[in-house]
Amino acid sequence: MKKIGLFIKRDEKAINKANELEKWLTSKGFFVLKKENIYPTNNPFDNQKIPIAPPDLFCVFVLGGDGTFLSAARWIGEQDIPVLGIKFGDVGFLAETIEEDLFTCAEKIINNEFSIEPRTRLFIRLIRNEQEIASQTALNDIVINKGALARLAHIETYINDSYLTTYRSDGLIIATPTGSTAYSLAAGGPIVYPSLPSIILTPICPFTLTNRPLIIPDNVKIKIKITEQSTDIVLTCDGQIGYEIGSYDTILVTKGKRPVKMITMSEHHYFDVLKTKLRWSGGRI
Repeated sequence: MKKIGLFIKRDEKAINKANELEKWLTSKGFFVLKKENIYPTNNPFDNQKIPIAPPDLFCVFVLGGDGTFLSAARWIGEQDIPVLGIKFGDVGFLAETIEEDLFTCAEKIINNEFSIEPRTRLFIRLIRNEQEIASQTALNDIVINKGALARLAHIETYINDSYLTTYRSDGLIIATPTGSTAYSLAAGGPIVYPSLPSIILTPICPFTLTNRPLIIPDNVKIKIKITEQSTDIVLTCDGQIGYEIGSYDTILVTKGKRPVKMITMSEHHYFDVLKTKLRWSGGRI
């Protein structure tokens, strides 16, 4: 018996629709595993111990917004489990379909009428006093930023151990192409097509105006150090996990070993989704 996972936003509408989908899938002979969205605790090290999805899942349906999808990607971990996003939130760049088309898409999926689009992840290691104290993956981005009352962050940045620059800014976003339409875009970063092998560096409100967003190959190693001048600095991964960091820490970022396998339908095109989400009319003003 094939198993399908339902990863659900803690929202009455999404939960009710998940119950409908569970009954429908069960009637088709599938075993259904339901999982509510994982909310991070205040202790980031607790979040590294969250159980991952069973390895024998045929696929996972995510009923929620982009935040729920990012949590589902953490739940799946490094496993090759395809995942489909169904929009039940305010933001839906990661959603392949909407609630109204859910059962039409589900019918195609159980009949294997779908494609897989691999999405690059970042792999992040936090080194403190020459010891690795934490590691995480991120589908969208990692963000290094200062607290509300802190002075500018001084972020030393190296590419393949070659010094690039020290960003004097409110922070720095390191994003995947998938994450290029998230926080990086709001901070003035470029939109990058999801399959391009690249990583985006976007400074947040840089003091030096010539520090512009930078697109680099995804086969590099990025090393980040925080200078002693900086205080009250936080590292977050996909907005889900946060670590307080300081001058005693080194952050290493590389391309993740395994991508997220996103389910796509042939009739849906990235540029159509992009135009819809960004409300590009294409007409004259």
